[in-house]
Parts: sequence; C-alpha cells; structure tokens
Amino acid sequence: MTEQTETPADAGVFTLVITGAPYSSQAPQTALDFARATLAANKRIDRVFLYGDGVHLASRLTTPPSDEVNLSEAWAGFLAEHRIPGVACIASALRRGLVNEPEMQRYQLPAYNLRAPFEIAGLGEWVDSVAADSRVLYFHRGN
Repeated sequence: MTEQTETPADAGVFTLVITGAPYSSQAPQTALDFARATLAANKRIDRVFLYGDGVHLASRLTTPPSDEVNLSEAWAGFLAEHRIPGVACIASALRRGLVNEPEMQRYQLPAYNLRAPFEIAGLGEWVDSVAADSRVLYFHRGN
C-alpha cells in the first residue's frame, strides 16, 4: 500500500474572488456563507480578493437600512477574527471611488473610505494565491 500525501490544493486552501457589489448582488453574502462553512470544515482561506464592483464591499461608508445586514462590517469582522487578508484591486477601487490613506494623499483627495482590515493592492496579490496552489472560487454579480 502506498502512502498518499495531500497537495496544498487537496488540503482545501481557497482564494475567494468577489466581483458582485453588496446590495445589488447576492455574491458577497454567498461568499461569506461559503467562507464560514469552509472554516467550519477545517479548511483554509488564503485571502479574499475584491474585483470590479466587489470593491464596494470594502467601503466604510456603506450604511444599509437597520433591518439589513451590513455586509461590509460583517466581512471586516470575519476577516479580522480569522486573520484572513482582504484585498481590493487598486484599479477597480480607484475607478469606483474607494481609496486608502496613501491613495488619498497621492491624489490629494479630502478623505479616504477603505474599511480595515481590507487593503488595496494590485493583481499580484491574486496571482500569488493562484501560484500557491489554492483553489480559486469566483462569486459574481449574476444577471
């Protein structure tokens, strides 16, 4: 009998890519439900990458009605609690008015609105996850 070893992909390491905006798409909520279930199953999430309209999830200015879940707060709390990097694509973020303090200063803007623990970075962050043999799951905005 031969011994089998798990590769990182077999071990259940995931990178989540969210492209759907909160409140106009189910993608952020579905991704959060998946992320919780993944950790409950003793799997690991390498990082969460926000792209396109998904970057709206990282805004600290999101204020849904009181009877709705604040997805931005829920994601921020989840990422902080589990020490999972949350990365917003810089090109998508800047196009949609999402900036961190360094970008605020760089572009001489009056304020920044990136919610901690999210970070703004380039596509290299996503490439690092793919190169690390994680399974990449996309949560799109749908039609």
